[in-house]
Amino acid sequence: MPRVELSDLGWTTDRAAALPAGSEAARVVRVDRGRLTVLTAGGERRAHPAPALRDDVVGGPAVGDWVALRGELAVAVLPRRSAFTRTAAGRTSAAQVVAANVDTVLVVDALTGPARLRRVERYLAVAWSSGAAPVVVLTKADLCPDVPAGVAQVAEDAVGVPVLAVSSITGEGLDAVRALVPAGATAAMVGPSGVGKSSLANALAGHEVAGTRGIREDGRGRHTTTARELHRLPGGGLLVDTPGLRELGLHDDAEGIDRAFADVAELGTRCRYRDCGHRGEPGCAVAAAIDDGRLDPARFTSWRKLQAEAHRQQLRVDARARAEERARLRAVHRARRTQPNRVR
Repeated sequence: MPRVELSDLGWTTDRAAALPAGSEAARVVRVDRGRLTVLTAGGERRAHPAPALRDDVVGGPAVGDWVALRGELAVAVLPRRSAFTRTAAGRTSAAQVVAANVDTVLVVDALTGPARLRRVERYLAVAWSSGAAPVVVLTKADLCPDVPAGVAQVAEDAVGVPVLAVSSITGEGLDAVRALVPAGATAAMVGPSGVGKSSLANALAGHEVAGTRGIREDGRGRHTTTARELHRLPGGGLLVDTPGLRELGLHDDAEGIDRAFADVAELGTRCRYRDCGHRGEPGCAVAAAIDDGRLDPARFTSWRKLQAEAHRQQLRVDARARAEERARLRAVHRARRTQPNRVR
C-alpha cells in the first residue's frame, strides 16, 4: 500500500495539537452507513466511528473530516475549519454536514434552460455560512447559445462571487476551475441533480470517478452520485463530489444570507430608521431601489423568504431565541391593547 504525505491531503502541522495521544490522523473520504473509508499516511483504510460519535449528526464524521484513529476505530473528530451544513431532509431541525474542511465551495448549475437565480442564491447563502469561499460554476457551456449573457445574468445576483462557465465536453473553463484547487486544497461541489457535477468531477480528475446519466424525460436530474466522496485530483487538489440535494434547508445561515445578499443588506443600512422592516416605511432605501429599478423585486422577495426561513429554523433549535420571540410578541400585544383608538 503506497504511503501518502498528510500534507497532500490538506493536513497542516497546527492540527497536531488536537490529535489525542496514541492516535494517528486520517482524512475521511467516504461514509457508508456509518462505516468510514479514510486516508492515512499508510494509505487507504476502513474504519468505524466510536460509539460516542455515531449518534451526533453534526459532530460525527463527515466526508472531509480529520479523525483520530486507534486501530480501526475513529475515536475523535478534529476541529473543523469549515463545514457546508444543511438542515437534514424531512421533519427535523437537525443539522447535517455535507462536507467538512473545504477551502472552496463550487456551487454548480447548468447553462441550459432559464437561469435558476433563486436556487443559486440559496446555495450561496449556505456556502457563505460554511466558512469557505464560494464560486459559481455554470456547466454545459457547449449547449448554451449565448454563454456571456448566461454568465452575466447569474453574476448580477452572485454579488462578490466569481462565476465561471465550463464544458466537460470541450474542456472550456476547466483550467480556471483547476486553479481553484491547488495542491493540498479542498473544494466541494454542491448543486441539484442533473447539472453536470459528475461529468465535471470526471473531467477534473482526468478519468471516471463518478457515473453519469442523462436528464429524465420530465426534465428532472438523475442522481448519479450516490454518496459523498473525496477524490484526489492530478494537480494535488482534493474534490468532494456530492449527490444532488433535493432539499437544501438553511441551518443557522443569517450571516450567509447577508453575504449572499450584500446589495440588499447594504441598502438596508441607508434606511431612515434602523429597524426598518422594508414594508413601506418612510425613507426606506430598499423600497426606493426597487422603485427606480436598482433592485430586482424578485431578489428582494427571495431575500425576505430566506430571512424568514432562517429565523424559523433558529427558533426551532434555540430555546433562548424562542423565549425572546415570545417576549417580543407579548410586548406587541400589550402595545396594541393600550392603543387609545383600538377597536374593541
